[in-house]
Amino acid sequence: MKVMLALLIAAALGYFLGSLNFSIIVVRLLKGKDIRKVGSGNAGLTNTYRCYGPQCAGLTLAGDLLKGIVAVYLSQLFASLLKAGFAPDNDVKYIGFIAGFFAIIGHVFPIYYGFRGGKGVLVGVASFFPIDIRVFFALLVIFIVILAITKYVSISSIMGAAYAPLAIFLMSLIVDGNGFGRSLLYLLLCVPMAAMVVYMHRSNIERLIAGKETKFTFKFNKNQ
Repeated sequence: MKVMLALLIAAALGYFLGSLNFSIIVVRLLKGKDIRKVGSGNAGLTNTYRCYGPQCAGLTLAGDLLKGIVAVYLSQLFASLLKAGFAPDNDVKYIGFIAGFFAIIGHVFPIYYGFRGGKGVLVGVASFFPIDIRVFFALLVIFIVILAITKYVSISSIMGAAYAPLAIFLMSLIVDGNGFGRSLLYLLLCVPMAAMVVYMHRSNIERLIAGKETKFTFKFNKNQ
């Protein structure tokens, strides 16, 4: 019963906080525009930067990272208070994956914005900050390195998402010394998060195959 309640709280917190799309909020407040109607139409960091520059992008980055961190942290806190973790150490890390997944769902299909949102990369990565900060920084490094090499945000996002389940598994099993069963559970709980992010990049994958994907540049359209 405690576990079920903790799962429901995590799902609700993740979804409703995840639905707060800061790309939409920031652009609407600062520019009076709908980010979903300009550029690529994606309500995410890259399109925000390309269309409205570093100020809007920076605020979007902060907001979307923070909502993922808060959703997971609060979910784990409630689970800990409910004593819904693994005995005997009351490990509540598992609940973070549930909150993280639903935060991604909320970002992609936000209830506040007609279920039209972004691709969930930022909130997905941010979820790992309270789950396992080492994995968070590992994914961040992977993203930056691949972006520097390829200049494609989409490839960097896809590769980071694909590596996340393996990273959490190896960190749990080898570094933390947890049992294979618990480590495997973390991997399996992480797979839906990674799969959702990759799936939301299906149009990018098609453009990459066709050689039509846009490379990242620090230039932005000052005329929007």
